[in-house]
Amino acid sequence: MTTENPAHEACAAGNERKSHHSDKTKNNLISRMNRIEGQVRGVKGLIEKDTYCDDVLNQIASIQSALNGVGKLLLEHHMKSCVIERIQEGDEEVISELLTTVNKLMR
Repeated sequence: MTTENPAHEACAAGNERKSHHSDKTKNNLISRMNRIEGQVRGVKGLIEKDTYCDDVLNQIASIQSALNGVGKLLLEHHMKSCVIERIQEGDEEVISELLTTVNKLMR
């Protein structure tokens, strides 16, 4: 695949597709995921200590909200990069792919 945009090649180079986030975005995503990972470990500890169910459920809701935030950020960057670039190149299959992904996120 030859294109004038090497970032797109990184996005959809054959079967080995990769994202091309800026370092700032990547660090933001990693930081968020590290916090979520800590929250999940915390919930595990709450369950091990027989913490009141409502308190555990509230922590789980917080984790789900944080994951949704990561998903929204990733979706935004995906749409502004890979999706736009693939559409500009005439690859309309990306729309079906995107709709499938959005449907999974909205479950």
